[in-house]
Amino acid sequence: MGLTDFYKTSSTSEKHDEQPDDGSYSSGSDSEPALIQVDKNVKQIGYVSATFLMINRMLGAGVFSTGSTIFALSGSVGTALMMWFAGTVIALSGLLVYMELGSALPRNGGEKNYLEYLFKKPKFLVTAMYASYVFFLGWAAGNSIVVGEYILNAAGKEVTQWNSRGIGIAVITFAFLINAINVKAGLFLANSLGIFKVAIVLFITVTGWVALGGGIKTNNFEPTHNFSNAFSGTSPTGFGIVNSLYNVIWSYVGYSNANYALGEIKNPVKVLRVAAPTAFVFLGIIYMFVNIAYFAVVPKEEIAGSGRILAASFFKYAFGDKAEKAASVFVALSAWANVMSVIFSQGRIIQQLGREGSLPFSRFFATSRPFNTPFVGLFQHWIVCIVTIVAPPPGDAYNFILNLISYPLNVVNTVIAGGLLFVYYRKYKGEVEWNPPIKASLPVIIFFFLASLYLIVAPYIPPVEGQTVYNKLPYWIHAVVTWGVFGIGFVYWVVWVKVLPHFGNYTLVAKEVVGEDGFWRNKIYKLANDGSNKDILEEDATAISDAEIVK
Repeated sequence: MGLTDFYKTSSTSEKHDEQPDDGSYSSGSDSEPALIQVDKNVKQIGYVSATFLMINRMLGAGVFSTGSTIFALSGSVGTALMMWFAGTVIALSGLLVYMELGSALPRNGGEKNYLEYLFKKPKFLVTAMYASYVFFLGWAAGNSIVVGEYILNAAGKEVTQWNSRGIGIAVITFAFLINAINVKAGLFLANSLGIFKVAIVLFITVTGWVALGGGIKTNNFEPTHNFSNAFSGTSPTGFGIVNSLYNVIWSYVGYSNANYALGEIKNPVKVLRVAAPTAFVFLGIIYMFVNIAYFAVVPKEEIAGSGRILAASFFKYAFGDKAEKAASVFVALSAWANVMSVIFSQGRIIQQLGREGSLPFSRFFATSRPFNTPFVGLFQHWIVCIVTIVAPPPGDAYNFILNLISYPLNVVNTVIAGGLLFVYYRKYKGEVEWNPPIKASLPVIIFFFLASLYLIVAPYIPPVEGQTVYNKLPYWIHAVVTWGVFGIGFVYWVVWVKVLPHFGNYTLVAKEVVGEDGFWRNKIYKLANDGSNKDILEEDATAISDAEIVK
């Protein structure tokens, strides 16, 4: 519910939920019932679509652009590969936790649903803070910058303060316009570009095998012997480890992407049980092979200094200068596909928050006008991305964006894992029932909680001499900005839920309704404390008894 926008009557296209007496709801599972009523829309996503929904979201610019940073922070080839393995294990534990929650709560919405289920009080606090987290972060900005850098490399131009950002702004603007004006055209383009992503990583993998077997005979290539003494170099520091892990986990952002669309998946538990591990394991193996290929082809000194164009350097050493330029174009297209996918999703998340009444001026953000698309949600994310691209000082934009996405995501993951641990504790005490069809297991949840907590605390460790996150920004800036974003959510909650109802002499009443699109959402009523407008709920005999009153 927004500051200025309250629903006052029940829409004829929405029905109030009538909960079963025993508290169990219908489920999309193949064994245990879900804890909520599932969405009643048409189910169109199957095993293959769900698998590629995750692959297309995870496989962005990360594996092409973070290898140099991870190697520099790790200190050696062997340690860098260990960082990739450790980050993969952390991300896998997170996937298993989200699979458990998704099987218990099989609706569209992802972590928002899980946070609201795990933390019901204070009412709307977690909703307001999550809304701030989604609203103020430029998720598509990082890969927009990578597109610019690879295009400039292909053109043989030096990357300056503004040329890569200018291209990045053009990329995010195009992605916004095509998704806002014609959804089908945007999806077709994103899916077509997505072919490049899979093709490139598979080609790099095979080339790495050929290099290790001595099969590359070009003038640029000489055996690197990077694996002869893989752990020679400097010892990793605490600062280096945590920032290496951040870069690895950045490459897996999106492993829970199928959870956002569970309401549209046929038999969500069965599909989730197969599609999620398939997509993750496939990419996990490919990521490791790609990094082995980098070390097999590119000298260590070149890797350390290649920055975010490591993939282009790989093709230069393997196939020559012309191949480097061609590969730069392909990687740029890969990153562009990810931008298209991310802004597509984020625009719909903003629109959904507006439909639920979680944002100020909710009706404005909920509208599908003028093109029958989430134009306003897409426009909002475009503005945030533009600010995120332009604001950081030169040389720091990409790393700042990467950390500003990864750090709050680890905060959310820590809170979710901690909440799930508390559910397990309450189940042990016999206070609640918790038997989801898919179970991560207690050790996995504890590991994910501790790993995510470490990734929250460790960024405050100061860097040692020679290591740095940014060129000009303080090393802790992304953590401070993150808490500021969550702080805005808290202030919004105080004003929305406490201050305005107090001075307006009304009470907020929340109720779930199902829209004509078949998706469940909250509907929030503003009831006068003197009962003068109580009749707005009398059309539904169960509205007051079933409604959750916000106090």
